[in-house]
Amino acid sequence: MSDTVQALLLQHAERDTPGLKYGDQVRSWRDYLGESAARAHVLHAMADPGRPVHVGVLMQNSPEMAMAIAAGALGGHVTAGINTTRRGESLAADVRRADCQILLTDHRHLALLGGLDLGGATVVDTDDADWLKRVADAPRGTAGFPTVDAMDTFMLIFTSGTSGEPKAVRVANFMAVMSGATLADKFDLTTEDIVYSSMPMFHSNAILAGYAVHAHAGAALAPAQFSASRFLSDLRHYGATYLNYVGKPLAYLLATPEQPDDRDNPLRVAFGNEASDRDIEEFARRFDCTVWDGFGSTETAVIITRTDDTPSGSIGQPFDGVAVYDRDTRTECPRAVFDDLGRVTNLDEAVGELVNTTGAGFFAGYYNDEQATSDRLDGGMYWSGDLAYRDEAGFVYLAGRTDDWLRVDGENLAAAPIERVLLRHGAVSQAAVYGIPDADAPGDQLMCALVLRDGATLTPVDLQEFLSAQPDLSPKAWPKFVRIATELPSTATNKVLKRELRAQGTETTDTLFARSERGHVYRPEP
Repeated sequence: MSDTVQALLLQHAERDTPGLKYGDQVRSWRDYLGESAARAHVLHAMADPGRPVHVGVLMQNSPEMAMAIAAGALGGHVTAGINTTRRGESLAADVRRADCQILLTDHRHLALLGGLDLGGATVVDTDDADWLKRVADAPRGTAGFPTVDAMDTFMLIFTSGTSGEPKAVRVANFMAVMSGATLADKFDLTTEDIVYSSMPMFHSNAILAGYAVHAHAGAALAPAQFSASRFLSDLRHYGATYLNYVGKPLAYLLATPEQPDDRDNPLRVAFGNEASDRDIEEFARRFDCTVWDGFGSTETAVIITRTDDTPSGSIGQPFDGVAVYDRDTRTECPRAVFDDLGRVTNLDEAVGELVNTTGAGFFAGYYNDEQATSDRLDGGMYWSGDLAYRDEAGFVYLAGRTDDWLRVDGENLAAAPIERVLLRHGAVSQAAVYGIPDADAPGDQLMCALVLRDGATLTPVDLQEFLSAQPDLSPKAWPKFVRIATELPSTATNKVLKRELRAQGTETTDTLFARSERGHVYRPEP
């Protein structure tokens, strides 16, 4: 098996089967890789060979984005995915942190760079006629490019930044190759398949679960921008058989009204992370496909996969070496004990941080951030920042991020189990549980923000009756405040930014319910 993305792509260089689809454009693998090689030649001519050749890419999913990534793989330089939702100094800091010599962008994003200190990076507008002419005049072969090794960095991909400033993960060639091979083989993907990738290609999910799959299988790639309203028409237009997702896309799609012909589509497999049990089951039924949801961070040091016997609420069984540890004592947490109603009776001691006890796994460290790398690898183990607990059979249940461990009325509560309960309500599309300061006592007041399905309603009485009927919901886990939001603040990869919700607290124009001080009655807040 090839152990670099460069070698994978070169296997397809003489293919005349579709390699890249966008709108009504179809490029064969031969043309797609030839155009990508031409871009690599132009970039290498521009770069200072005495410095690491890092090329930043600030653009939306498009053929130019896909060819920039292929150019890096073929040319042996490092591509840095730059988050298109970052602004001002935060955006500039990412470009500097990644040591970009060149920054590729387009007309749409060029204006974001005005007046910023990019550390001397040369900005290239890929929509500009001069760039297009230079590419058209460049060689389309790969002669002269360095040969890369398996552990050489393929891309720098920034973390999503839900719990602090994003960090640039060094994604090795081998990491991408292994991910692509595992998924392509698992789902029997071939050159006849179409990989629909609507997650932003500056993020690890799009690269490891989309681009790498396309490169291994020789399947065509259809880069797109996610849209719930265009989803089915896109699948049908491209003939898409496989898609990757991360965060809430399945919930967004399921919030739209069901149509009689939803099952009339070519999709066979949806693979991704962080969907709820309900959304996994409902998406598979509604769109007649297999949905396989796993768990893994950008760093890929902690990997958990579902098995056929995974119980409801669990994300599956961890890979060898992955465990739940108490960070203070550096010991493994006891397994969770459930009562007859399904509640965890020893939450305080069972919840800990997901770790890789054997070290970093495939994680090669953060680029230009030794302190962050050291923090992650504290004591020779990888600490993920994700809270979880395990049952007696070893299945893992997420409890949230480390800042999702709440102290309410003297009791520790985890956000994720409460969110899973709220998502059982048929009107609820998305749920975020978080703490806001308790003005009258130490600790938190429990608050949640809910997004409803299109056309759905939820009254205070409806919510009270629903929560009363959930036997595994602790009385302390009833939210004090319930916000009915039209949308939740999120990253470009659909991860909820709870820090923004916490900062807003009850200061919102959205509909707000409040629970009575010592009871379970909800009333609208004026």
